[in-house]
Amino acid sequence: MSVFRSTKHISVQLIDDMKGVTLATASTYEKDLRGAKDRATCEGAKRIGELIAERARAKGIQNVVFDRGGYLFHGRVKVLADSARGKGLKF
Repeated sequence: MSVFRSTKHISVQLIDDMKGVTLATASTYEKDLRGAKDRATCEGAKRIGELIAERARAKGIQNVVFDRGGYLFHGRVKVLADSARGKGLKF
């Protein structure tokens, strides 16, 4: 599970490193979340964490390795991780 954040957006991908394939993705760049005013806040990160957990569960994925991409584990990155854990992802 790889996380990318910018000042306006946050995105996360589930990647199979062995095959080099992206299995699922969730981002504030998506059409239905793009216009949300809270996309760059912890609320937006919480929504993305829940969304990636739902998409992972739909594909039968329960365990992941969390790659914070060099970002400190606080703020939006921590909220995203906590909300994904809350919806059933294990890491």
